[in-house]
Amino acid sequence: MILDDKLLDEVTARAKTSERLRMNFNLHDSLDAKAQRLLNALEPGTILPIHRHTRSTETVVLIRGSVRQNYFNPDGSLRESFIAAAGTSPNSPTADCMGFSVPAGQWHNTECLESGTVFIECKDGAYAPLGPEDILG
Repeated sequence: MILDDKLLDEVTARAKTSERLRMNFNLHDSLDAKAQRLLNALEPGTILPIHRHTRSTETVVLIRGSVRQNYFNPDGSLRESFIAAAGTSPNSPTADCMGFSVPAGQWHNTECLESGTVFIECKDGAYAPLGPEDILG
C-alpha cells in the first residue's frame, strides 16, 4: 500500500462528511492484529473525550495539519498541553513537535487545529473499545 496525497485526501473527504468529523483508515489486517496501525483524519470540531488506554501506549506522528495534545490528571485537571504539527503545516513554526507517545494509563485528548489534519496512530494489541471507566467526564 502506498501512503500518498490521494489516500490522505480520500480519508480527509470522508472525515469532513462524517458526523464525528473524523475517519480512520486501518493499515492493519484485522482488529485482532498484534498492533493497531491506522491513519486518523480529523477536522476541527471533532469531539475526542478525555480518555485513557490502560493496556497500550499510543504513538502519533502528524503527516498533515496540527493538533493540540492535552494530558490530564486523574481528577480531570489539565497537566500539560502542547502542539504537534506536520512539517508542511502553517502552524509548524509554533509547534512543539511532530508527534508524541502517550504512556499507557495517561488521561488525554486531542484537539484538531486545522482542516485536513491526518496522523499515523499506533497502539499495542488487538482493538479494545473504551469502557466507561476509561472516559473522564
